[in-house]
Amino acid sequence: MYLRPAAAVALFASLAGCASLTESTDQNVLVQTVLDHREIAGVGCVLYNDMGKWFVTTPARVTLRKSAGPLRIDCEKTGKGWAYEKVDSRADANIWGNLVLTAGVGIYVDANTGAGYDYPSILTVVMRPAQDKEDGPAPAAGVTLF
Repeated sequence: MYLRPAAAVALFASLAGCASLTESTDQNVLVQTVLDHREIAGVGCVLYNDMGKWFVTTPARVTLRKSAGPLRIDCEKTGKGWAYEKVDSRADANIWGNLVLTAGVGIYVDANTGAGYDYPSILTVVMRPAQDKEDGPAPAAGVTLF
């Protein structure tokens, strides 16, 4: 008699911890670019991770697919500046619920779908002046954005 309600509570508790079931795999972010401590508009940027690639002209919002992996951002405005940056995703609160409630199975699912991870909601890309690119070799991709 008490077994059925207890089983229902256990089922709902385990589902509450799984971000894949309770959260979207998409995230809306604002991308803005800064050069010499001032916002610069009209910069073309490509954002990409292991889930896809998105194009944006800053400043703008873009909906991208979340991932457990990093988000790469490549931006350039001819004659003005350029940037290559990397943003790491962070596990959200639901990922820890998965560890406790699903014995780790939910973490594996969330890592594969990206649902248990988030990028910062505002991505401020610091541009380098265009002449810096001409003075030396192209920088290594993956400079970490703070």
